[in-house]
Amino acid sequence: MTVDQTAVILVHLQPDIVEAAGAFGGVFAAEAARCRIIESTNDFARAARAAGVTVVFLRIAFAEDSSDLEANMPLLQLVTDMGALKDGTAAADIVSAIAIDESDIVLTHVRPGPFTASALHEELTQRGITSVAVAGVATNASVEAAVRQAADLGYHCTVLGDLCSAADPAAHEASLASMALFATVSESSRFLEALAPA
Repeated sequence: MTVDQTAVILVHLQPDIVEAAGAFGGVFAAEAARCRIIESTNDFARAARAAGVTVVFLRIAFAEDSSDLEANMPLLQLVTDMGALKDGTAAADIVSAIAIDESDIVLTHVRPGPFTASALHEELTQRGITSVAVAGVATNASVEAAVRQAADLGYHCTVLGDLCSAADPAAHEASLASMALFATVSESSRFLEALAPA
């Protein structure tokens, strides 16, 4: 894979999900902190940009009146019940500790699978992207959904295991094992080392 055909997709690093005070913080924040997801993702994104890789940050967020929230699954019913992830609020933004560059793509979507009813596939196709590496929170939710959807759409997929976390290590490891059917499971440093120049 060459750098100009590669994007990294960084999933749901939002206060409502990865910070202790967030709506889902009681589920995901402690493990994200233990794994140093925010700090490590910052370092990785910097290195990926420097290598010429497209960096994509995904936000899941919903209208204030929830008109775009179809709560047909337990996860989204929880969003409804907690009034979480409201677009336009700080809790739904990318966490402030993440350094976003003007060259990055920041995309908002409304389904756990980020390619559904969003511009993600179009954004990647316009840039000639054929390979994606996915990381973020939670491994067994939208990270896995992104990998499965990307693979179905024909992308060559890598999941960056050291930049993902779930509610607990067992859920994380089980998800990585499942994704190995659809993607290469790699450490972020090895992924960068394997990139070929454009």
